[in-house]
Amino acid sequence: MRLKYLFFFLLSINLNSQIELNNLFTDNMVLQQNSNVNFWGSADIGEELVINTTWSEESFRTKVRNNGTWFLKIKTPKAGGPYSISILCNNDTKLIENILIGEVWLASGQSNMEMTLSGRNREPVIGSQDMIAKSNNPNIRFITVGRKTSDKPETTFSGNWVESSQKTSPKFSAVAYSYANYLNEVLDVPVGIIHSSFGGSPAEAWINNKTLNQTLSKEELNYNIKSEHHKPSSLFNGMINPIIPFNINGVIWYQGESNVSRHKNYTQVMNNLIRSWRTEWGLGDFSFYFVQIAPNGSTNQGDGTTQAFLREAQLKTMQSMKNTGMVVTLDIGSTYTNHPPEKKLVGKRLAYWALAKDYGYNNLKFSGPIYDSHNVSDGKVYVKFKYAVNGVTSFGNELNGFEIAGIDKVFYDADASIDPHWSAKPGERSVLILKSDKVPNPLYIRYAWKNYIDGSLYNVEGLPASSFRSYDFE
Repeated sequence: MRLKYLFFFLLSINLNSQIELNNLFTDNMVLQQNSNVNFWGSADIGEELVINTTWSEESFRTKVRNNGTWFLKIKTPKAGGPYSISILCNNDTKLIENILIGEVWLASGQSNMEMTLSGRNREPVIGSQDMIAKSNNPNIRFITVGRKTSDKPETTFSGNWVESSQKTSPKFSAVAYSYANYLNEVLDVPVGIIHSSFGGSPAEAWINNKTLNQTLSKEELNYNIKSEHHKPSSLFNGMINPIIPFNINGVIWYQGESNVSRHKNYTQVMNNLIRSWRTEWGLGDFSFYFVQIAPNGSTNQGDGTTQAFLREAQLKTMQSMKNTGMVVTLDIGSTYTNHPPEKKLVGKRLAYWALAKDYGYNNLKFSGPIYDSHNVSDGKVYVKFKYAVNGVTSFGNELNGFEIAGIDKVFYDADASIDPHWSAKPGERSVLILKSDKVPNPLYIRYAWKNYIDGSLYNVEGLPASSFRSYDFE
């Protein structure tokens, strides 16, 4: 093994190499474990290109195409490293060093994913000092895709892989770092994050042009475009296409605020984004876990309802798309900013989904209560939830945000209580009960149906319930 490594080093001193690689294939990178990972680049037309790795005795060979490009699949082992790779073609060599094999995830979205551990002006990240101080960990690595918009699909981007340390981590996405850190801690394997996000961006900017034109009308695509990063497909072209088809285990996504005014088609938009990314990558229905937008009471928008409709649209994506999951943030919103400070907790909640669904932690709970059904008896509404097998709780705090209506469809605040139902079997414990003296014959219920609320309902595992309504009229 040492002789092989020395051979790579000696070859690497050729400074006139014609081999060109995507920035994903550089020192410090992380490759997905137990996979046939995609490698690609350009080199001299018609020449044989050979890749050797220090984890395998096998050589991987291909011929450079007539357009100067090449593509190979390389088998990776279980998590470990560090390793090296040499790429040889026509007496030229590229050497990639300090490679780890582990779990690779893409983190994308808008400013709440983009927000770094160091925070922003007047916008803190709770616990950031401790996270930064403890971030010296070479088994966590990030590559941040440089901001770029484009009218056509790009193949290159600016950015490089870096190891996590107290010097580098302040610039990491806070949510993505928390996610990676928790996975690394629990799984004890290297974790690589490809971070590609852009503040203030709508979902349509992250979808390829073909998908948009096939699924949305010209009127739907003619929304209020204020800048280049608002344009349909502009960020897919500039910041997603260049990293396809690098092998990933899945995606974590935090976006939605820029689509609140277009909540009516957001489920369709997000479902198409997920489908199109899976098609583009060609890796099957990989996991896609996203964050429901947090309550935002800033700039006097707390009493509106448009955010509640967007949260509902996000919930519908989870309910309709395979291998998706949603983190609820009703309990950690903000009255002064749309960038709530609890980024560490959001990352951990995303990690619960991955651990339970991707890594075999079958007993770990991953979702808060989701409305299932209700029945009415003697003027009281009894509400049942999914993902609350041991019941619901407010952890001793006052329940708020519940409303009920009768046949007139006029909603009134409801008194909410929880019947502990100590002797009930699992699935029937801790029943939520709603009532109002103003609605003697209740028909419809809703929870957290406004922009800002301090969420108060959880399952016993401490995961908050999503906002919901039991009707479909506006």
